Amino acid sequence: MARIDFKLPDIGEGIAEAEIVAWHVRVGDVVEEDDPLCDMMTDKATVEMTAPVSGTIVAVAGEVGDQIAIGAVLAVFESESVVGEVTVVEAPNEAAAVAAPERAEQVLPARSGGRGTGEANGGEESTDLAAPEPVAIPFHHPADGPPPEQAGEDEKKRLLASPAVRARAKDLGIDLAEVHAPDGRIRHADLDAFLGYNGARGYRASAPARADEAIKVIGLRRRIAENMAASKRAIPHFTYVEEFDVTKLEALRADLNETRGAKPRLTILPLLIVAICKALPDFPMINARYDDTAGVVTRHGAVHLGIATQTEAGLMVPVVRDAQDLNIWQLAAEIARLAEAARAGKARSEELSGSTLTVTSLGPLGGIATTPVINRPEVAIIGPNRIVERPGFRDGQVVAAKLMNLSISCDHRVVDGWDAASFVQAVKRLVETPALLFVD
Repeated sequence: MARIDFKLPDIGEGIAEAEIVAWHVRVGDVVEEDDPLCDMMTDKATVEMTAPVSGTIVAVAGEVGDQIAIGAVLAVFESESVVGEVTVVEAPNEAAAVAAPERAEQVLPARSGGRGTGEANGGEESTDLAAPEPVAIPFHHPADGPPPEQAGEDEKKRLLASPAVRARAKDLGIDLAEVHAPDGRIRHADLDAFLGYNGARGYRASAPARADEAIKVIGLRRRIAENMAASKRAIPHFTYVEEFDVTKLEALRADLNETRGAKPRLTILPLLIVAICKALPDFPMINARYDDTAGVVTRHGAVHLGIATQTEAGLMVPVVRDAQDLNIWQLAAEIARLAEAARAGKARSEELSGSTLTVTSLGPLGGIATTPVINRPEVAIIGPNRIVERPGFRDGQVVAAKLMNLSISCDHRVVDGWDAASFVQAVKRLVETPALLFVD
């Protein structure tokens, strides 16, 4: 029987620490080699860590949301498949694991700010868990139900009423906390009295009250919060909105979809991207990144287009590389592939970084206008809005027109309002005369 320290391996170039976003095991669980242990997040990529050996989990480091330094102990195993008091296990990606001595069955102390404890030992992290005494971290597993303190609070708030009274109150839309009961137990008569008193007002609760819920901001949601706060704090945004007549473009799209064969179904986005890429050479400041620390703006020749994508975990921005070299069908296929990878949590790190300009669209939920937040260090973000059909004038006649507002937010430190408006007008000309999309 051996005890094995499993250290967090180097899971990305230049990564000093990673955040625990989910535990799949708890102390006492028996796991097989390669079973999932936990999910660790670096930037916007999530990596699943697996067991290096078969054995029993006797310690874990940190709770969900904690930052763990690369090379710090992540979990301790007790394994019969390895014999010896001290055993070295080679962890993936060059991170070594060394067996832990006494007291490994306790939960490892969390590391403050995601750093190891090496500062007190001349920069070398100690693996001695016997001294000082480790501080146990509560490890809550979803199968255990609500945490004890939460369960206690729920019990205090529980009102005395029979199941029948509760069911009737629910059907009537009555919050039992508003019903007065002389002896503390709510009965049908108390409901009747409540209804009699409030009946003149036609009382019925619009929705039942719900308990407050505290949610820890971790993982991708925390990174989104940090990035958005940094963007709004550092960048003086301005937004320009213009109305596009997309009647002809929508007719073209319908014709192309009818004859697409095995090609992917077109949305308006690939056509809009073609227009953006054709207009950008005359407005290089839009397709740029600004290093405000060095005071350098890099105008990019290639268009690496970020596509803001909503996932269950939060907003992610996969990148269409060299969008200017792709036709509408290739763009449609690549957008669909990247969106599926992001929603499934399978997008690679290189697919989630390096964009030079971002497009964000809510599709049919797009609203009348948006004021999108710039994806720093880019200097602009484009937001097409919902297409609506309204009366319009053409050749002196009132006709049905399909209209769409397009928003652009820019970094006013490096992009002037005139340049942003001129760029949008160039895109508008291409969109409203779609034949221009396919000619040089």
